Amino acid sequence: MSPVLAGVLQLLALMAALALAHVPLGTYLARVYSSPKHLRIEKWIYKGIGADPDTEMRWPAYLRGVLAFSVAGVLFLYLLQRLQGVLPGSLGFAAIDPDQAFNTAASFVANTNWQSYYGEQAMGHVVQTAGLAVQNFVSAAVGIAVAVALVRGFARSRTGELGNFWADLVRGVVRVLVPIAVVGALILVACGVIQNFSGIHEVGQFTGGSQQWNGGAVASQEVIKELGTNGGGYFNANSAHPFENPTPFTNLFEIFLILLIPVALTRTFGLMTGSVRQGYAILATMATIWVGFVALMMWTEFAHHGPALQAAGGAMEGKEVRFGIGGSSIFAVSTTLTSTGAVDSFHSSYTGLGGGITMLGMMLGEIAPGGVGSGLYGMLVMAVIAVFIAGLMVGRTPEYLGKKIGTREIKFAACYILITPALVLLFTAAAMALPTPGDSMTNSGAHGFSEILYAYTSAANNNGSAFAGLNADTQWFNTTLGLAMLLGRFLPMVFVLALAGSLAGQQPVPATQGTLRTEKPLFSGLLVGAVLIITGLTYFPALALGPLAEGLA
Repeated sequence: MSPVLAGVLQLLALMAALALAHVPLGTYLARVYSSPKHLRIEKWIYKGIGADPDTEMRWPAYLRGVLAFSVAGVLFLYLLQRLQGVLPGSLGFAAIDPDQAFNTAASFVANTNWQSYYGEQAMGHVVQTAGLAVQNFVSAAVGIAVAVALVRGFARSRTGELGNFWADLVRGVVRVLVPIAVVGALILVACGVIQNFSGIHEVGQFTGGSQQWNGGAVASQEVIKELGTNGGGYFNANSAHPFENPTPFTNLFEIFLILLIPVALTRTFGLMTGSVRQGYAILATMATIWVGFVALMMWTEFAHHGPALQAAGGAMEGKEVRFGIGGSSIFAVSTTLTSTGAVDSFHSSYTGLGGGITMLGMMLGEIAPGGVGSGLYGMLVMAVIAVFIAGLMVGRTPEYLGKKIGTREIKFAACYILITPALVLLFTAAAMALPTPGDSMTNSGAHGFSEILYAYTSAANNNGSAFAGLNADTQWFNTTLGLAMLLGRFLPMVFVLALAGSLAGQQPVPATQGTLRTEKPLFSGLLVGAVLIITGLTYFPALALGPLAEGLA
């Protein structure tokens, strides 16, 4: 079987699996976030944290809950790292330095999981399981909660109430993430992913010394790292490490986990707003972008030039032979079009245009299908922008799902789409202008610029992957990337929740003959165009200096 055919078959199998899971999981999620009942374990949690799950919240109160919970998470994870040297199960590792502890705490709470450290050489069992793995669950649940709040804003009328943050958070963890993660972890263990609490041990004798490995609860952390679109690896090699991702099947299964909830949430959106076809329109937009990016990535990586690349069957540098170009391309696109950041290959070794595709996927806002929750609310904000553009073309007040998109709503949407590019471009410009950050670049020229551009793109978009040629473990990068992650995560949420509150307070507008049919393929095409054009106009100059210059050289 040719490598190209193998890649295409993997793509088709993945799409079939997602199609099978879309309806049942999407329906289940709609029931979870619409049910008035609370499970017994949920009642215990509410009592423990002192929350009333039946109290409806307006958007400022909902936002205060998001921020208060996240600040507490940053402080707890920071202290856990700083105290690692005296904790049991530390494997002899010392406390994490202050700047790196801040970076890591910000990273995992912001659902970014950027790592400027070697996981197997820095973090003990307690920090990995009680700190990082826990944040993988709760940070993902926060993203889903904010998305559900925005969906309620579209579904409700003449009220500013968006639900209860604490109820949405707990339900996301207890009813959604934990059950799927348990099943997924068992599958990974059965396929060879390790799950233990062993210490450091030597593996064989080699010329010049021996190799040391430590074990860990890898399967349980691996599954939520993908399912929650987190991305932080137990080992520095991330999902290229055979202890995390040993076979082509586990590679495809992990991609399935990355895309599972973001894809299913489109049906949840359709059910909760009373129009399943609206959910399919959003899903069609996401799928068009995702399939297009996978096809482009495979083309750039299989389009080999020269005898060495022809002998290897494509650009195999930096890729695992057990996954090949097809599996690596699908993983790379899926992880950068979502907020996952996990990698099964070395993105810095991709072709110039291939590296640009991974970067552009993040620059789109990771909305195809995006991170858990963040992908849906990001795409819905873009849908508001697209409806507004369509309204300008025909000279009438734009409407979406029976809600008028007026000055207030479009301001919130505009602020949302401007925040992340501003963070990326300003931080990148500062790093390139100052002398010290440039010392961290392994490469010069266009590729060196791409390393820094990729880092801030990854941080501000809460992705977490890296070109990996950049030494990011410095005070400058630990601090500025940490700030970019926090601002890139929580500032957009402010405008998403404000938009949700504004929409929920409106009276529905009846559809007329002049109403744009947003469930039709025409609107999906308009939405795809709006996403690509707005992103292209924003980032094209920076891309021209980096991956485009390298790819066309």
